[in-house]
Amino acid sequence: MTLKVSAPDGVKVYHITSGKTMPQWIAESKKKSLRKNDEYRRRLELVQDFGFKAAAQRIKITPDRNYIYASGYHPFSVRCFDLANLSMKFERNLDAEVVDFCVLSEDFSKLAFLCSDRSIMFHARFGSYYRTRVPKFGRDLGYFAPTAELLVVGSAPEVYRLNLAEGRFMSPLPTTSPAVNACGICPAHGLFAAAGEDGQLECFDLRQRTAVGLLDAAAAAGAPGEQLTALRFDDSGLHVAVGTTNGLVALYDLRSQRPLVIKDHMYGSRIVDIKFHSYGADSSATNRRIISSDRHIIKVWDVNSGQNYTSIEPEEGDINDVCVWPDSGLVMVANDSPNMHGYFVPSLGPAPRWCGHLEGLTEELAEAAPAVYDDYRFVTRADLSRLGLDHLLGTSLLRAYMHGFFVDNRLYAKAKALMDPFAYETYRQQRITKKLEEERKARISIVRKLPKVNTKVAARLMAESAVAAAAGDADVPAPAAAKAGGQRAAAAAANPLADSRFAAMFEDPDFAVDEEADEYRLLHPNAAREKKQTDDLLREHFEEVLSGSDDDGGEDDEDDDGADSLDEMDERPADAGGQGVLCDTAPG
Repeated sequence: MTLKVSAPDGVKVYHITSGKTMPQWIAESKKKSLRKNDEYRRRLELVQDFGFKAAAQRIKITPDRNYIYASGYHPFSVRCFDLANLSMKFERNLDAEVVDFCVLSEDFSKLAFLCSDRSIMFHARFGSYYRTRVPKFGRDLGYFAPTAELLVVGSAPEVYRLNLAEGRFMSPLPTTSPAVNACGICPAHGLFAAAGEDGQLECFDLRQRTAVGLLDAAAAAGAPGEQLTALRFDDSGLHVAVGTTNGLVALYDLRSQRPLVIKDHMYGSRIVDIKFHSYGADSSATNRRIISSDRHIIKVWDVNSGQNYTSIEPEEGDINDVCVWPDSGLVMVANDSPNMHGYFVPSLGPAPRWCGHLEGLTEELAEAAPAVYDDYRFVTRADLSRLGLDHLLGTSLLRAYMHGFFVDNRLYAKAKALMDPFAYETYRQQRITKKLEEERKARISIVRKLPKVNTKVAARLMAESAVAAAAGDADVPAPAAAKAGGQRAAAAAANPLADSRFAAMFEDPDFAVDEEADEYRLLHPNAAREKKQTDDLLREHFEEVLSGSDDDGGEDDEDDDGADSLDEMDERPADAGGQGVLCDTAPG
């Protein structure tokens, strides 16, 4: 499954819409060829057709959390996505670009669109319902449900009020700012706030026409003269966050004129959106987070300290809008690219019910991708003693893990170079020897009967194979034995060491069996007697000849099939000391 993961600041962020998508206009022949494309077949689509032909502008969810609305352009359109079916429910083309829109009902049935041509379009379940215009170009939209008032702010020093219950415009609210860039309504007590073009934050009680509070929020945040571009109240109704054109986010208590926290995005671009998040594995009433975004990056940071928790940076396009699923770790982004992106941060909260499979996918990825320390090497306590690093126990240079420690590769290399200055030369000589041995094996040469490594073990295996073959001949009746004599002779002559799975045991010196070791004697109490039998076996069936006589003349010319010998084995033996070559002879 195509699911990219990053871990900025140590927090895992899963990009759940990173796979490539197939446009609807693609040719049928191209569709067939994609059936063999592994990356396309393993892609993950959170919602089918989750995007637009050119770019997406705004994205919102309905209050019942069953639908997602998104607007885009080229052509100007709005799409509704049904989360129960994980697909697009419908798409409607519009006459103008959507600046902002607002969901007026609990479900998808009623919407209001603020367009770039100063018009406000109302849509119902069946389609477009009504259209009206405002005197000035609008920049933001708000809806106050208790009085059914639609509030529009824009390039005018006033707030337009459209009462949907009475079907008429109400008297506008005058503002001190020459224009208003953003607005917001507190869900707790209904206070309306306007973010002015001159950096002024002005609050209104919608039951009266005059402002109840005024604050130069930009100057208090250390950015005098900058515009306010984003605004958001928290659910408690005591705090409000504003964003400026130079990338600052300031959090205010409504009872104070000084900001509690100031966060700098460090990009110098205007703040696009601000969201409060108060759910997560380690969140509490005093440990909440703010998700703020500019056109480059989305930052998640602590409300109290302003410390960065994690960040999300889309791979393509500027960020236009951000939607955070309530009580969840799902973040959806509308940006200047055909695909709208989705990110899942498990530490912020669980996956929504309609995409609960994300939990299983992230858990599988966590199990399948264990932590790899590229810059560290695992060592045991014995290795520390050998390297002379015992004095580092208890310090930050050693990280305890299981039955050993992780140590930095650079420190390990220095310690090893001090303890064994000729380690590289030894390693180089071993590689040269191994390379020469591989080239020697490629030449045409006489095959030896016994390997150079574990010679005695190989001799015992060959003898046991010969004894088993002889016992099989004794158990079979004479007619059957005569009929299958050739097969049994071939089986008896077959090399029991020919299994490639155990080839390294008789080729690599690192696998040599040390019969003089204490561990070997503990596992084999009869090792002394077996050693004597093995020596007798080698003396009885093999004799040592000079290495110069290792040619065709050293082969036995006897063709006696009844002789109990090992002269038809596949390999010619060599003694452990390397002084000569062992050539077998028929016993007796």
